Amino acid sequence: MENQKVPCELDAEVALIGAILIDENLIIQVADLLSADAFYDQRNKILYQSMLDLSKEGSGVDVTVLLTYLASHNKLEAAGGQDYIAQIADAYYTVANVDTYVDLINNAYIKRSAIYTLQNLSQDGFNVDLSAFDYIDKAEKAIFELSKTRRVQPFKKIENVVDNVFEMTSRMSEMTEDVIGLDTGFAPLNKYTQGFQPGQLIILAARPAMGKSAFAMNLATNVCQHNKNGNAAVALFSLEMSAEQICERMYACDASIRLDQIKNGRMTKVEWARFNNSKAKLKRYKLYFDDSANTTVSSIRAKCRKLKAEGDLDFIVIDYLGLIEGESALSKSSTLERVSAVTRGLKNMARELEVPVLALSQLSRKVEERDSKKPIMADLRDSGTIEQDADIVMFLYREEYYFHNSERKGEADLIIAKNRSGNVTSEDGVAFSFNGPFQRFSEKKEGNEL
Repeated sequence: MENQKVPCELDAEVALIGAILIDENLIIQVADLLSADAFYDQRNKILYQSMLDLSKEGSGVDVTVLLTYLASHNKLEAAGGQDYIAQIADAYYTVANVDTYVDLINNAYIKRSAIYTLQNLSQDGFNVDLSAFDYIDKAEKAIFELSKTRRVQPFKKIENVVDNVFEMTSRMSEMTEDVIGLDTGFAPLNKYTQGFQPGQLIILAARPAMGKSAFAMNLATNVCQHNKNGNAAVALFSLEMSAEQICERMYACDASIRLDQIKNGRMTKVEWARFNNSKAKLKRYKLYFDDSANTTVSSIRAKCRKLKAEGDLDFIVIDYLGLIEGESALSKSSTLERVSAVTRGLKNMARELEVPVLALSQLSRKVEERDSKKPIMADLRDSGTIEQDADIVMFLYREEYYFHNSERKGEADLIIAKNRSGNVTSEDGVAFSFNGPFQRFSEKKEGNEL
């Protein structure tokens, strides 16, 4: 690979500078589209940066003003001198091709940046103090940052935004269904959320043994079944249970067979038939498990990016938030700082991948210390920015867990305490039936399981 040329567009660099000298208003047009760092030739870089500086000061950008500015800042010789600038100014460059010049310069700059980044990453690989996982994470982050390089989007005019909202509302008015996001499979939840929306971070919190893992599992299979004609893809990250343990619960829920029977294999012929039918049904779901230990937001994001790139990602479930490890830089941080960084990372991931993310969370023991056991926002454990970052916060509550003589045996309340895009429930929430042996939540209506 000898005599390889570094990617650069010297002609486009000179042509852009020349066009700006012809029409000084062009510097305003390109200022947010192109940085001085994108220029390969040092002379052109200094000239363009000087033009940007003059524009910010409100000065004109003609040859005389530019030469005066360079001389006063001792940059004239570094910028090629008076002869080089005069040569550019005397040539004719069409202002109509400015966008093309910008694209050419940016394209070469991105390729150079990629080359330099990969060269640096190659050298980092020889660092004995850098673990393999940290090295891979560093490489993945670097490549993703390069992939995000885009031209700055212009302002949106209100006339266009108004039209967009009107058209969206008109389309919604013609829809007969209430769900505009992912169908959760639960009509009451769909009513409050209109379905889970792309970019949302949804928190499902409860005290231990309330059934939050079972509810999340129900949501995962419901999304697979009720969206995209049964082809919706779900990534399920389990930090507590193995993939096999989760699948046992899915079998129990779908086949209506007690979980303990599935674990010991003691089933009747009829139950074995249902078990076999469930096997065929569950295998059709586009459900991806990850039960890796030592999971970080970066590792979750990297795996989900791959699924998204392959077109196989509609929903992410994480069980649970408190077990996600902090990045190496946060290894000595407090629990509050770590959880805050995790929730911000999950929210950013949801927006980046444009899919809803459901993360489970524990509630603090403060619930046990008061008369009313109904969870509230203040009960979010090590909350940090959970309440701030989440678009939806839901709580699960089962009265019979605390009050054994309760008349509400086999019932659970889903309380929506925060909902950025819709309404919240009362403190009583929405009533569900919960069948523990089958690990199944069902809607309730007038006391009957639907």
